[in-house]
Amino acid sequence: MSKNNNESSVLFDEPGPKGKRNIRIANWIGGIIVAILVVLILMRLHNPPDGENQLDWELWKPALDGEAWTDFYLPGLWMTIKAAVLAVIGSVVFGLVFGIGRLLPSKIVKAVSGVIVEFCRAVPVLMFMIFFWRLFSFMGIQSASYWAVVLGLILYNGSVVAELVRSGVGNLPGGQREASLALGLTATQSLMQIEVPQAIYAMLPAAVTQLVVVLKDTALGSIIMYTDLLQESRRLGSMYFNILQTLVVAGVVYFIVCALLSKLAEWLPSRMQARTAAPTEPEPVAPIAIMDASNVNQIAVAKELGEDRYGGAPNKYHVHHAGSNATARGWRRQRYEQGYDATQPDSEKDPEHLELPEIPLPVVHPHRNTRPRDEDQDKRS
Repeated sequence: MSKNNNESSVLFDEPGPKGKRNIRIANWIGGIIVAILVVLILMRLHNPPDGENQLDWELWKPALDGEAWTDFYLPGLWMTIKAAVLAVIGSVVFGLVFGIGRLLPSKIVKAVSGVIVEFCRAVPVLMFMIFFWRLFSFMGIQSASYWAVVLGLILYNGSVVAELVRSGVGNLPGGQREASLALGLTATQSLMQIEVPQAIYAMLPAAVTQLVVVLKDTALGSIIMYTDLLQESRRLGSMYFNILQTLVVAGVVYFIVCALLSKLAEWLPSRMQARTAAPTEPEPVAPIAIMDASNVNQIAVAKELGEDRYGGAPNKYHVHHAGSNATARGWRRQRYEQGYDATQPDSEKDPEHLELPEIPLPVVHPHRNTRPRDEDQDKRS
C-alpha cells in the first residue's frame, strides 16, 4: 500500500481534505453516470425499436454452449495465438537486426536501417496485410492470409522493437562505452558485447507489453479472411443470427488473454529487479588489538545484545562497559553498582535503593610525588 502511495506522490501532490472530498464527490458522480448509461443500454437491448429482445436466453444459448467453444471459439483462439507467437518471434529478430543497425558506426548501414524502420512505422499494419495477401495469393502460396497477417505484424511491431533497442542503448550511462573503449574494445565490440545485452534485458517489460498489441492486431486479419477468433465468432453469429452475443463472448476472451499478458508485464520488472539487485552486505569492521579498550567494549555489547536476540532472559540493567585501562578498584565498584558482582549477596537489589558500602579512598601524601597503588599492586608488592 505504501509503495502505491509513493508512486502516486511522484505524479502529483497529495491532496488536502478539501481536495479529497472533491475527488470523492467526482467519483460518485462518475459512477452514477456510468450506472445510468448501463441501464439505458440494457433497456434498449431488451426492447429495441425494430428487432427482437437481445437479452433473450434463446439468443445467448448458442453463443455459450459446448459446441460453440469446441467448433468456433477455441479453434479461432488457437489461430490467433499461432499468428501472434510467430509474429512476436519475427518482430524481436527484425527489431534486433535493424535496431542494432541504426547504432553501428557505418553511416550506410545506419541510413538503410533508419529508412526501413521509419517506413515500417509509418505504413498502417492493415495495408501491409492487404498488400501481402494479394501478393501471396497471386503467387499461389498456401495459407496466404496467415502469412500476410504474420508478415504485416512483423514489419510493424519489429520497427517498434527496433526503437526500443535504440532507446535502451541510449539510456545506458555514458561510462559504459567509455570504459570499454579504454579497455581496448572497438565501438562495434562495445555495442555488441556490453551495451546491447544490457539494453535487451532492460527492454523486456516493454517488449512483453507489446505482446498485447500484437495479439489484438491479429483481429485485423479477419478483413482478409483469416480465420482467427474474431472471424470464427462472426461465422457463429451468422449461423444463429446472434452476432452481438458471439462478439461479446469473443471480446471477453480477448480481455482475459490480454489481462494475463498485462499481469506478466507487471510481474516481470519486479522479478528482474529481484534477480539483478546486489545483495546487502554488512559494513566491514576494522580489526582491533586484543588489549584495546574498544575491543573489550564491543565484545561485552555483543554478549549483552545476544542474550535478548537469541531468546535469553533480558538484562535487568544496562551494562556499563569499562575499558582495560580501568583500575581494579573502579572495575569492582562499577560491577557492584550495577548488580553484576556474583560475590556480593545484595547485588540483585534495585540500584536506586541500594546502599553501597563505604570504600576507603587511597591516602595521598602531599610531600610525595607518586601515584597511589591499587589493591592488586599492594598484594604483588
